[in-house]
Amino acid sequence: MIRLELTEKSFSGIPVLGPMKLDVARGEVLGLSGASGAGKTTLLRLLAGLDHRFEGSLKVEGRRAMVFQNPTLMPWRRVIDNVTLPTSATETQARAMLDRVGLAGLEDHWPGQISVGQARRVGLARAFVMRPDVLLMDEPFASLDDARVEGLLELTAGLIAETHAAVVIASHAAGELDALATRFARVEGRPARLVQERVRAGS
Repeated sequence: MIRLELTEKSFSGIPVLGPMKLDVARGEVLGLSGASGAGKTTLLRLLAGLDHRFEGSLKVEGRRAMVFQNPTLMPWRRVIDNVTLPTSATETQARAMLDRVGLAGLEDHWPGQISVGQARRVGLARAFVMRPDVLLMDEPFASLDDARVEGLLELTAGLIAETHAAVVIASHAAGELDALATRFARVEGRPARLVQERVRAGS
């Protein structure tokens, strides 16, 4: 569960996020849209606990995992280590998840030996293997081909169904949000506000 009551988030004294309230329950998927630079990544970093410098309150229950917009792999560690070390997953669990994201056979490669798209899938495997209670995703499928995205959307939906995680996913791709989200909001304005847009029919 996520509950944010934000008064303000500033950088160098300049407000970038304004007052907003955000609640995401277990099993709910909030799809965030908004222009580049609107504040989606800043908001996700607050929810992930990576930035504590804001005015307001945040309550998050359970284990958090985040899929970053850019791959954040340790270049001095093999692909398999980039999944096991941050998560405490066993090597067996990590190899199984890497297989599920289409990276079987690359477990012993170094990050410099794989493509950006493959590195992005390592990030997905790292988040998914944790079976998190709270899953935060920032443009998780960018730079992947349509066929790969379709498979990963199915994998993500399956993970959410299995874990009943509270999920926030930010994306410029409306199709990705439509495939996963149970309700939708938009980040807009200066400083940014959260505009609730709609709830999926039947949710």
